[in-house]
Amino acid sequence: MAKYIIKRLIKSVISVLVVVSIVVLIVYQLVPKTRSFLQDTGYQKMQGNPKTVYYYGQLESLGYLQFVPNNKIFNGLTKEEATKDIAESPAKQKIIEGWKSKGYTVEELKAHDALQGEMIAYRYYNSFELIGNFFRRLFVLDHKNYIQDPNNPNLERGYRIERDPFGVPALVGSGTLHKYMIYFDGNFPFIHQNFLTLNFGESFPTHKGVMTLDVITKGQGDQKKIKQTFPTGVTLKSPIDQHSLKYKYNLDVMDQKRFNDHYADGTLMYTSMSMVGMSYFFGIFALLITYAVSLPIAVAMARKPGGIVDKVGIGYINLLISLPSLAFIFFLKYIGVALGLPDLFPHLGFNDPRSYILPMVILGLLSTPSLMMWVRRYMVDQSTADYVKFAKAKGLSGSEISRRHILKNAIIPVVNGIPSSVILAISGAVLTESVFSIPGMGKMLPDAIKAGNNNMVITLTFIFTALSIAAVFIGDLLMTVVDPRISLQEKKEGGR
Repeated sequence: MAKYIIKRLIKSVISVLVVVSIVVLIVYQLVPKTRSFLQDTGYQKMQGNPKTVYYYGQLESLGYLQFVPNNKIFNGLTKEEATKDIAESPAKQKIIEGWKSKGYTVEELKAHDALQGEMIAYRYYNSFELIGNFFRRLFVLDHKNYIQDPNNPNLERGYRIERDPFGVPALVGSGTLHKYMIYFDGNFPFIHQNFLTLNFGESFPTHKGVMTLDVITKGQGDQKKIKQTFPTGVTLKSPIDQHSLKYKYNLDVMDQKRFNDHYADGTLMYTSMSMVGMSYFFGIFALLITYAVSLPIAVAMARKPGGIVDKVGIGYINLLISLPSLAFIFFLKYIGVALGLPDLFPHLGFNDPRSYILPMVILGLLSTPSLMMWVRRYMVDQSTADYVKFAKAKGLSGSEISRRHILKNAIIPVVNGIPSSVILAISGAVLTESVFSIPGMGKMLPDAIKAGNNNMVITLTFIFTALSIAAVFIGDLLMTVVDPRISLQEKKEGGR
């Protein structure tokens, strides 16, 4: 079994790498580059040569190409040569030919403005470079020699155990990018580390300048100020999350008041959940509603096939399967509003329980037909098995046979999909979140594709692919726990 798990893990990692590599190539080579600038208001307002320079500079930051501005093209020329026109300067011509020999395209800025006559050079990455650059930057290994600050040559380097601002022991680094390398708190997964982190790049053009992972994981709503003590000993209410502190090269007055070293760059805490947290919260509770409704009804339907309960249940299944999801959502939304529930999440906001009821119920009921249909089908199929006849011969009641024997065997195929339902609840629900204006993950991928937010598209693809593969893997393992007769390995001949 251990060998199978190792092989499966290796195959899973390879699958994720392959899928993400394909998406990287699609995003960078098949999607028009100008798409990323359609929602960039700064770019839309620019004109002339500055717009051209900004365009190629931004493409470089997005990972499309290497960009060389005028001053770097002719770096090293004497002042006399640098002021000459290209036509009159053999030295400049030689440098330009050198850039071209390296595969760069060299262009002259021709618009009539202050940059007219300057040269720029750029070289687009090929497929192998695009994939290599992505995975090279993806994994960030933090260590005691990570920070190299010429203004702080005596920076202490090493690790130590000390108590965090809340009195909990933590592993603290110095010379590292992060201050708290290992720490504990009440947020899942409760034990956190910063030795190895993921860098998917910055979000652009939406949430410009913010790392993509921060966009989907940072809190929402108002800043949450809590009373806390800072390293200098000052105690005050602040939204700074001290567990997130990173090295800051230039300290301002407020930093010096709170911190006694350069670890002063921290993220802020908010009163409400992040996009990931919001979608997962809705998804998990909707899943509980799905199983709480589906399983009892499916068992009752399977006990007497063709009976009144079975006919009503099949009618319900057929109705929800044939009815467009959007129509069902608006129908229940109309009923909910008539009962006094808000029709949009922002109307009452994060802190009012009524904001959550209607979306959760709708999301939960939308998934009931499939689960009811399969559980009923499996139970009806199992009801003719020999062990059921034997149980009846022993005098067991119909409800006891259904609950203790038939359901136990019929639920095995369903168990395989439970991890997927639980884990992939993080991806959100596009329709439900759109209809109720819920600030979750459901719309992130479609919105990122529409906006040309390449880094966000790749980030979400990586997350969803990794979670999907992990969910299938866990589902297979869970089936072996529920039914030990199931083996995931091919048995050798002779039982060996």
